Amino acid sequence: MRAPFGVLALQGGFAAHAAAFRDIGVPVREVRRVAELEGLAGIVIPGGESTTLLNLMRDEPWFDGLRRLHDSGAVVAGTCAGAILLSREVRPRQPSLALLDAVIERNAWGRQVDSFEARVDAPALGGPMDAVFIRAPRFRALFPDVEVLARYAGEPVLVRQGRVVACTFHPELTRSRGLHRYLAGLAQTRRRGLVGLDRNRSPSPPPGAVPSFTERGARTGGHGWPSSRQA
Repeated sequence: MRAPFGVLALQGGFAAHAAAFRDIGVPVREVRRVAELEGLAGIVIPGGESTTLLNLMRDEPWFDGLRRLHDSGAVVAGTCAGAILLSREVRPRQPSLALLDAVIERNAWGRQVDSFEARVDAPALGGPMDAVFIRAPRFRALFPDVEVLARYAGEPVLVRQGRVVACTFHPELTRSRGLHRYLAGLAQTRRRGLVGLDRNRSPSPPPGAVPSFTERGARTGGHGWPSSRQA
């Protein structure tokens, strides 16, 4: 029997994510308790408000549970606020799971009134896809192990590091199911043993490591991106 893909259902756009997985025939579980993480192929932490989500997580040991799920070999993904919770460093500073070697800035695209829809270039997912940016964060630096899967105006908006996937937009609010198919496929590949468990990955970048991407466009084995929005 195929293991379900979980959607953290404490706050934010969890219902739309669950519907997206059902649209492509993937069994889904809306997760409201840490115990419900057991047996998942992966989980999506949805968009919403990261500080509110952190407050709701105080009732149970969510950080420990999500890290255990990741260590078991499951896929852990985050969209918008979820990407903030996954990143190693958050600006302004707040707690995070630190599973993704990235620096991210909250609300960096602007206020609610600055929200917009766009097409993003996602060759890893089969081509351009629709995206909705709502008070979206921006990746300000990525370390070398982080792979860029999609860009908007040259800027990384969807990234992957091992079994961790993070995007700064809301794919669930569009008709595109490319990201959900990608996550389900990644989870199935992991179950077949074709994706390593990354158990030996350093819990943080090694001393002296520098980002492969920075907001100022500095290059150390990668390419920079513009720090201002390009329409």
